[in-house]
Amino acid sequence: MEFNVSRDQKQQDVASIVQFVLEIDKLKSVLRKVRPVGEDRYENTAEHSWQISVFAMSLAKILGISVDVGRVVSMLLVHDIGEIDAGDKFVFAEKGWEERKVTERAAVERIFGIAPVETTEFLLDLWKEFDAGESAEARFAKAIDRSMPVLLNLRNGGGSWLENAVSYERVVGRVRPEIENGCPALWSYLERQLNTAQAQGYFAANRAANAE
Repeated sequence: MEFNVSRDQKQQDVASIVQFVLEIDKLKSVLRKVRPVGEDRYENTAEHSWQISVFAMSLAKILGISVDVGRVVSMLLVHDIGEIDAGDKFVFAEKGWEERKVTERAAVERIFGIAPVETTEFLLDLWKEFDAGESAEARFAKAIDRSMPVLLNLRNGGGSWLENAVSYERVVGRVRPEIENGCPALWSYLERQLNTAQAQGYFAANRAANAE
């Protein structure tokens, strides 16, 4: 009888995980405001999560960064799941971030809550750790997350910076603190790239000035 109860519980847990995994399939339909390299379409959040996870593994390895890479990747894979309910918020937006945190917290609690309790708690702890940005792993994860839209816009000749009238100063102000705090070597690289991009007119204010 105990065996049957245990077997039944495992089947229920498997069913709950399947339901959760199918729910997060919706992340593939959440469009961000940055385009993949050389494409006209916008990337989706699932693509973003995959790309930054691979980026984190690769960069940590080559730089010899002393972090738990598995935990970094785990955080990156779940940190944007709340966008299923909340949608994407343009990373270079200046206002509304506190309200956004409340909305995303409610979203992840609903979505993670589809899974069994043990899994729910594990995933929510990852999300909270990333959001707090206090551990070395969370700081590195945030640096990677912040850098990816910058890298895509740099490769796309300005991309969403030009589309949304974003200035050089706004980009640096938004991304520098977390990237420099979490991975100084990455910020050193990006700072040079951004300075070159500014000279080449990749930002809205620059493009307007060059047109005059």
